[in-house]
Amino acid sequence: MADAAAQPPPPPASGAPSFSYLAVFSNCPLVAAVLAFAIAQSIKVLTTWYKENRWDAKQLVGSGGMPSSHSATVTALTVAVGLREGFGSSLFATAAIFASVVMYDAFGVRLHAGKQAEVLNQIVYELPSEHPLAETRPLRELLGHTPTQVFAGGVLGFAVATFTGMIAGLGS
Repeated sequence: MADAAAQPPPPPASGAPSFSYLAVFSNCPLVAAVLAFAIAQSIKVLTTWYKENRWDAKQLVGSGGMPSSHSATVTALTVAVGLREGFGSSLFATAAIFASVVMYDAFGVRLHAGKQAEVLNQIVYELPSEHPLAETRPLRELLGHTPTQVFAGGVLGFAVATFTGMIAGLGS
């Protein structure tokens, strides 16, 4: 029994895909989406440093701001899928609808939720100190994006996916 445990597993059957953790790095749509997200979030950190002369590491994972990392991520994913699978494929259509929903949510629902949070925070701030809600932790106000921020994220995502696709040799 000890000999059987020491032997490597048999090779995969003919036609079965082999598994490799490194295969993730050859997945162009995934690489493009993650790279677009990282670049968008990094731009937010650099913008805060430039405007306010301070480093804000929370911007690396926070939502809201210029450019929209949500838009950059889903646009990069969609364009890279289109380059890899074809712009007439069902997978591209699925990715495009997914991107549209995410981008609409970014400047629609989440933007208005942030504005409502701003109003609610002002109401709580004006409560007398003896009120039970006076010590309530403020709601996050920067949740969504303006249409300009969503558009800028989309342009960034398109550029990252195109560049990534060129490096990977897609679309030719």
